[in-house]
Amino acid sequence: MEQLDIKLLGREYRVSCRPEEKDGLLAAVTYLDDKMRDLAEKTNSAGERLAVMTALNVTHEFLQFQRAGGFDIPTLKRRIESINSRLDGALAE
Repeated sequence: MEQLDIKLLGREYRVSCRPEEKDGLLAAVTYLDDKMRDLAEKTNSAGERLAVMTALNVTHEFLQFQRAGGFDIPTLKRRIESINSRLDGALAE
């Protein structure tokens, strides 16, 4: 595990993550910070209330996505493998 300093709404936090998860965590930090800033601007909320409201909104987005079927990972993997095989065949010619 490595220590990573992140910023949300200008406040710094230190979190632990595996090196292979660092990029994903940084993307999540950017997404969350944007959501918090947007909601703060719209509602004039701050602190714990803003954090709870943002968590509720992000969770709602996630559940809507999940209920809509989300990504079919096995199908996506098969399609990627098929495309890779076709590319390999074309490059071999």
